[in-house]
Amino acid sequence: MISAERQTPRVALVTGGTRGIGAAVSRALRDAGRRVVATYTARRDEARAFESATGIRTMAFDAGDFAACEDALARIAAEDGPVTILVNNAGITRDSTIGKMTRAAWDAVIDTNLGAAFNLCRLTMPAMRTEGFGRIINMASINGQTGQFGQANYAASKAGLQGLTRALALEGARHNITVNTLAPGYIDTAMLDTVPPQILADIVGRIPVGRLGTADEVARCVTFLTAEESGFITGSTLSVNGGQHMA
Repeated sequence: MISAERQTPRVALVTGGTRGIGAAVSRALRDAGRRVVATYTARRDEARAFESATGIRTMAFDAGDFAACEDALARIAAEDGPVTILVNNAGITRDSTIGKMTRAAWDAVIDTNLGAAFNLCRLTMPAMRTEGFGRIINMASINGQTGQFGQANYAASKAGLQGLTRALALEGARHNITVNTLAPGYIDTAMLDTVPPQILADIVGRIPVGRLGTADEVARCVTFLTAEESGFITGSTLSVNGGQHMA
């Protein structure tokens, strides 16, 4: 059933929500009438500047730490209300070939990219069931769909998010909780600043639409999937990659 218009804005939590794709998602959800909390773990001055410029509340905590997530969600619930929209966007890379990859590099990426999603889904879904509404977006990647040389940890973490999405979609469906994955391709954010120009040109040459994506294009997809009217879409992966990978 499609919910009637609410008087109180729903609370949305966006991890890694002050930079790049996360910042675009935070702004888009704010513009859609959500009460947004954007998380960060570093670059405090940038986060404060983002909060000042957008009016979006920011909060520093490590989403890979279960106890830190418990504390943060309790504070949000007390001050803003229960989180019923969750965007698991935070992610890191620690790239190297498997022969050179350390266990610490593996654990760091899995704990941040996949473990943090478990933490927050585990802690928010009970309140979503109580509210009779929930929207969860797990931000994966084209490299989790296709694999990528030198990114065994990153590709595994992002592919794992798709499995997590499908399992939780089955658990949440009867409670009006949808769980979906977004799999962006190459998006024009600061993450690409270190890519050599020739390699970047080669990447763009393999994208059928002939350009990089924008963070705002990804954010529009999040807004759509988290809408009240999107309750019949769950367990899906929406690829936002300009046609580079079609599945």
